[in-house]
Amino acid sequence: MSLNARHLSCIRQDRLIFKNISFSLNSGEVLWIKGKNGAGKSSLLRIIAGLLKPIQGEILWQGENVKDDPDIFQNQFRYIAHQDALKPALTGTENLRFWSQYFGTDNVPAALKEFELERIADVPTGIMSAGQKKRTNLARLIACPAPLWILDEPVSSLDTHYIALFRNQLVRHVKNGGMAVLATHQDLELDFIQMLDLDAERGKS
Repeated sequence: MSLNARHLSCIRQDRLIFKNISFSLNSGEVLWIKGKNGAGKSSLLRIIAGLLKPIQGEILWQGENVKDDPDIFQNQFRYIAHQDALKPALTGTENLRFWSQYFGTDNVPAALKEFELERIADVPTGIMSAGQKKRTNLARLIACPAPLWILDEPVSSLDTHYIALFRNQLVRHVKNGGMAVLATHQDLELDFIQMLDLDAERGKS
C-alpha cells in the first residue's frame, strides 16, 4: 500500500496555511506531522481525509488520484479528529456499534476490550471524562478496521497508561502492514516513523 501527497497548498480564511507539501508513506510506516498551533496540522489531515480541498496538489492512494474514485479511498482509512465524534445520549457500545454498522464491520467487543472500555461500555458518553471519550473515539480504529489511520492529537486527554496502550495498538497496526498519519505534540518514540515539520517547511518558502 502507498499514500502520496504531491505539492499540497492550503488557504483558510484568505490566509496561506502551508504550500508545496509532499510526502510518501508505505505499509508499515507512520508519518508524524509536527508544528506549532496554527501551522496547519489539522488542515493537512482534513485534506488527506477528503474533508478539505487544497488550492493545489493531489493525494494518491496506490498510485491513483483519490479524486478519481473517492468512494474506494473512503473505505481505506479511518479519520479520528481532535473533537469527539460521539452522540452524548448513546453509550460507548452504542456509539461504536453505529460506526461498525456504517462500515459493515463487527468488531465492537474487541474494540471495547482493546481500549479497556468494558467497565464503562454502557455509560452514556455525555457523562464520560475527556479521557474516556478519547478512548471511545480511538476504539473505532478496532471496531472498524482500515489500513490507513488518520489521527489528530490521538493521545490528548490520555494519562501515561492509556498513551502506552494507544502506542501498543499503533505498533500492532503497523507491524500488521497498516500505516498511519498523525499530528501530535507527544513524541511516541517509534522507530518506524517519518517526520513532517510544517514549521520547517514554512521556513523553506
